[in-house]
Amino acid sequence: MNAAVPLLRDILSDEEIVERIVAGDAALFEILMRRYNQSVYRAVRAVLRDDDQAEDVMQQAYLNAYAHLRQFERRSRFSTWLIRIAVNEALATRGKRRGGEEDETMMELVASSAPDPEQQTLASELREVMQREVEALSDGFRAVFVLRDVEGLSTAETADALAISEDLVKTRLHRARTQLRDNLYRRAGVTLESLFAFGNARCDRVVAAVMAHLA
Repeated sequence: MNAAVPLLRDILSDEEIVERIVAGDAALFEILMRRYNQSVYRAVRAVLRDDDQAEDVMQQAYLNAYAHLRQFERRSRFSTWLIRIAVNEALATRGKRRGGEEDETMMELVASSAPDPEQQTLASELREVMQREVEALSDGFRAVFVLRDVEGLSTAETADALAISEDLVKTRLHRARTQLRDNLYRRAGVTLESLFAFGNARCDRVVAAVMAHLA
């Protein structure tokens, strides 16, 4: 890691970092990746439903974003602009994949932080149920639900990221929530933020791969 990265990570805004990268300080791109790896992963994973492929798409999405940083015009938040690029890359990849056999790999369980083995097992089972319910949503519903309710984007930002209208975002979100049954994920005893977690090892792997390309 560049020695300046930890020092600048907490004091520079996204826009300031983008300006410095465009001016030639490519090492600072690592800050943006680490800030938004979780968000980008969740968005890509919502489209693809495949962990390994999600990592590959994330790397390509970051490279696409880096190549087009000069086109970031601040009309939306940088995170929204980045997620839109990632979603587009994921959709393109899914379209290619559908030319062959559909991947049926289920999402791996997220480790529970429950204090004792019995509660940990129960929490893992409930989390698995929740994740599989989200996984079972149709493509459009799942993407909207993850971006709005899991990742916390606004209606406008979700519409921008998915290139659909705000009214369609609202409709799909309402239907997704209805299908998931609000009481199901309330009873599960885990937070939505814990779903589709992006672990430190995966974060480091994606950052290292992208920075190697940029070098």
